[in-house]
Amino acid sequence: MKNILALIGISVLITSCGSASKSADDLAVSNPINTSIDITAVNNDKLPVTINPGRFTQDSVIYRLPKIVQGTYDISNFGAFIDDFVAKDYDGNILPSKKIDENSWVITNAQQLDLITYWVNDSYDVESDPNYPSLFSPQGTNIEPDNYVLNLHGFIGYFDSLKNAQYNLDVTALATFERTSALQNVGIKSSSDGTKITTRYFAPRYFDITDNPMMYGKLDVEEFMVGDIKIVLSVYSPNKKHTAASLKETMFTMMEAQKNYLGDINSTARYDIYLYLSDGSDKAPKGFGALEHHTSTVVVLREWASAEYLAKSMVDVVSHEFFHIVTPLSVHSEDVHYFDYNDPTFSKHLWMYEGVTEFFAQHFQVYEGLVTPEEYYRTIQKQITRSKYYDDSMSFTEMSENIIEDPYAKNYTNVYQKGALIGMCIDILMREESNGNRSMLTLMKELSAKYGVHKPFDDDTIIEEITKMTYPSIGEFLQTHVVEGVPIDYGAFFEKVGLMYELTQTETNYVQSGMGFVFDANEEDDYVFFSSNVSENTFWESQGVRENDIITSVNGTDVKLNNLRMVMGQMFRWKEGDEIEVKLLRNGEEKVIKTKLTPAFTKIKTIVENLEATKSQVKLRNAWLNQSDTL
Repeated sequence: MKNILALIGISVLITSCGSASKSADDLAVSNPINTSIDITAVNNDKLPVTINPGRFTQDSVIYRLPKIVQGTYDISNFGAFIDDFVAKDYDGNILPSKKIDENSWVITNAQQLDLITYWVNDSYDVESDPNYPSLFSPQGTNIEPDNYVLNLHGFIGYFDSLKNAQYNLDVTALATFERTSALQNVGIKSSSDGTKITTRYFAPRYFDITDNPMMYGKLDVEEFMVGDIKIVLSVYSPNKKHTAASLKETMFTMMEAQKNYLGDINSTARYDIYLYLSDGSDKAPKGFGALEHHTSTVVVLREWASAEYLAKSMVDVVSHEFFHIVTPLSVHSEDVHYFDYNDPTFSKHLWMYEGVTEFFAQHFQVYEGLVTPEEYYRTIQKQITRSKYYDDSMSFTEMSENIIEDPYAKNYTNVYQKGALIGMCIDILMREESNGNRSMLTLMKELSAKYGVHKPFDDDTIIEEITKMTYPSIGEFLQTHVVEGVPIDYGAFFEKVGLMYELTQTETNYVQSGMGFVFDANEEDDYVFFSSNVSENTFWESQGVRENDIITSVNGTDVKLNNLRMVMGQMFRWKEGDEIEVKLLRNGEEKVIKTKLTPAFTKIKTIVENLEATKSQVKLRNAWLNQSDTL
């Protein structure tokens, strides 16, 4: 390849990565922070990073890696993955620096600071190592000879005094590698022997560093257009089981339907999907799912899944992430807009950011004809059942604002269940109040037009604002069920659209009933016991099990809180005819259940269409599901 440097934009974007000059106007606040990552120089599974901020005028500065990143609701502590942090002056001498917490270093004599260097460990191969933070895989990092997942918040940090500084980022990699990123590419140059390529990217501020992941390596890449959006699908399948080409049609069909569903809402010119397929080996990532960004998403799923299962997973996961372009990426509070990576505050409105997004991710499929109404009803039914596993009377706003603290943290995943159901209820109310003309989506469009990417809403007054923009019934619903936490009567909402919520008996497994898991745990005293839900499981009821019976062993394995997940996993695989032995403790007396498994049944509520529904109910249902009138 030729030695070239393709330059785009103004001269400030090509500031040299060498030592800063010492003129009075050469200040760190005036110039981009020049950063570099050299993939070709990996040593001992660590990647070298160099940070050149320009000249400081103050005596000391603090450099940080994020404690928490946007889109996650847990402490990540990316500073724990940094080794050999060194600050140097203009003569190459080491300057005094001290790590003051898990993610921060203070550097003294900062007026002499030329650059910082350090090495970064990746997170994928230490996910189960207690010496490192446990990260959700899609927010993590990977350093392998043929694959690099560059979630940049794991490599590049920020100076406290330069939070709004521009960044230049040079990434050096083998010329044979594929490289994908939505971050602005402002230049490339090759090494003299043509074996390496350095790509320069530009980020207007640190947020854009964290918001634009990259993937490098031996990737399979497909590009296609959905309307006026260019979709870039990058797939890493270590054993070549799946390809980008095999997923292209599924992604096109899904995203075309999403774009039709969204209509005229503002969108991006390019959207990247980075799919890492885990082969299940010891050091492979185990946290399956995705993390959203403004113009991309990082997805981690199982490589050994069938093509059909993987395609369905991609529809469920990626559709959710893509709908985040509506909220919180377009509609969000000040907590999101002015996010503090070291000491963040959290918005009260996860019901909107995650719940409404998940509602859209499921509702668009029936609305655009990708699934049948009956399939959609089953999805809703599962969400209702799963939502009951959590505290159904917990205030969603209180939970959201305190999401990284107990007991709220353990209820977080209910945002994808009850949060989506909140979105569904508001959608039905909006359509009822407007004779089918307004919906949850039109409300979000109106909020997007009023606020948008660059204007956050006030966290404390947004419900009042939504009420003014809609109807008193919407404000009453949000106050009663979201703020106060009063459980929702879903049957009342189904009645509005001519559906019935009937109690029927269905087969279940041996760890659940229609009310949720049949087990609970006493964390303080470290024991597991049967919960009140056990009365709704016919197998355990037939064995005489009672609420509060303590489970001491299952098939010879002592049961404690630390191995409950493993024991439950075994019980999930139980099947009719298996011989079991379960030992219980009831009021200090041991009880032994030794028997062959018979089928277990439970009663659950199922959603069916009411054949006696009125014309107005059917009309509202048809508007809700985008079905043709049948009456």
